[in-house]
Amino acid sequence: MTTRLTLCFFVLFWLLPVAGHAEVVVIVNKENQATNISRQQLVDLYMGRNIYFSDGNLALRIDQTPKSSERSEFYLRLVGKTVPEVNAYWARLLFTGRASPPHVVESTDKILEIVSNNRYAIAYIEKSELNDSVKVLESVEF
Repeated sequence: MTTRLTLCFFVLFWLLPVAGHAEVVVIVNKENQATNISRQQLVDLYMGRNIYFSDGNLALRIDQTPKSSERSEFYLRLVGKTVPEVNAYWARLLFTGRASPPHVVESTDKILEIVSNNRYAIAYIEKSELNDSVKVLESVEF
């Protein structure tokens, strides 16, 4: 019995990182003039340092839900922070009144709908959920 239990735990822990990994892509509206965006511009957008696209238009920043694997992967790759660390960052900024966090949207379908209907929306989703209603910012490397 102990050997089976040990084997089950081993298999579970071995598969856990694979199950939690999300391949995230950054998306914008098809009519958005942005074709490339630097990693630093993306950091600035999502960390509230600069909430405008390079053409001067206000970005409608969309975030996944706090418990989503996409959000965990996005912020870990973008700024090297966990979701709780990012939440603490935003709590400090909100307390001082210096910035507002991106809008949280509950589902990928709703994110795709918002981005496809808002020229200056930007979001990130799991690559496998991508459809032709939006465009991927291919040059983003994070």
